[in-house]
Amino acid sequence: MSANSADTTGSVEVVLVKAGRTKIRYPAELLHDDGTRIAVRAPWAAAGVRDFGFVRFEPGDVLTEYYWRDRWYAVKEVRDGQGRLKGWYCDITRPATVSAGEVTVDDLDLDLWRSADGRTVVRLDEDEFAASGLAVTDPQAAAAAVRALADLELLARGGDFESLLA
Repeated sequence: MSANSADTTGSVEVVLVKAGRTKIRYPAELLHDDGTRIAVRAPWAAAGVRDFGFVRFEPGDVLTEYYWRDRWYAVKEVRDGQGRLKGWYCDITRPATVSAGEVTVDDLDLDLWRSADGRTVVRLDEDEFAASGLAVTDPQAAAAAVRALADLELLARGGDFESLLA
């Protein structure tokens, strides 16, 4: 799959990098790649349950994940095993790179959750972002990350969130 691929089938590996190290790697079904946005589907990749208090990720959940080559975030639509929408988990990342069957994103520690009904919008991990030192080591990336989080939150609270995924 090239950087400007229009492939719409097959499989890829999703690689999430954090602080220069691979945090998680998992197989996913490639749904679409238009050269800018990549869509994949994968089962919840972590072992066991992850309870955030406002949502639980559990075995059987399925994530449809959207990555952009030109945006500083990734959006993951989360559905339970019966297909019911739980909401969207958004990772603030550097723009995705795609090569040799891998979608790689560099996680910048900021996250956002939007519930399916839109009533719950929560910023996550701002303390981790501050502690990462990115504002000192790469101020341009830090500024892009903060802008991306603000843009996503505005969309999530404004009701036009799903237009990102259309």
